[in-house]
Amino acid sequence: MPILLALDASSSACSAALLLQREGHEATLVSRFALTPREHTRRLLPMVDEVLAEAGIAPSALDAVAYGRGPGSFTGLRIAAGTAQGLAYGLERPLLGVSTLEALALAAHRRDGVEHAVTALDARMGEIYVAAWRCRAGATEALLDEAVLAPQRLVLSALDETADWYGIGSGWALRDAMPAAVQAAVTRFDSTAEPAAEAMVLLAARDFALGMRPAPHESQPIYLRDQVAWQKGG
Repeated sequence: MPILLALDASSSACSAALLLQREGHEATLVSRFALTPREHTRRLLPMVDEVLAEAGIAPSALDAVAYGRGPGSFTGLRIAAGTAQGLAYGLERPLLGVSTLEALALAAHRRDGVEHAVTALDARMGEIYVAAWRCRAGATEALLDEAVLAPQRLVLSALDETADWYGIGSGWALRDAMPAAVQAAVTRFDSTAEPAAEAMVLLAARDFALGMRPAPHESQPIYLRDQVAWQKGG
């Protein structure tokens, strides 16, 4: 069974997580998370060392490395990508990029049983990174593609208006700027939540089980700045 490491620096938070799945045993998940603005470079690798040490795992035992590939802070994404690529190159392991928005949705599902989530991160410059998801039995399904747009342009009319929608992520601090229809549809939200490696390592494990084995040079951060269309997911 695979042993996976994930790390993230896409927001004000910095995190690392290790998933150890031994055959015949329950999965072990070890993680670290801290709000460390402007300290990601200093904190990220020590967090990686901590989760490896707590799990009693040598880096050479890893089957793959994963990281929060965005969207998020440009600087933070570069830090995470560079750190993860360095580890993956050195260990000659695959490198899996994980959506920060999907990680937020999975975290809300695991923590609060959320089934329909609109994830949004503050993209600065008066915009948000946003997507929508259906979450069931620990799995996520994209309902609206990830996009970057002004909060005033967020439209949920293509979604099931009868669903109990939950908003999660820093972008919901801009809820008052969103259309009235969106505010009416999303009455519960958490604008303090940040993406975390704990959810990312679970998403990476899913992709790894599906046979995804990208080489380190194939995995690139997703910035979304040149993708302004808001389209229904496939």
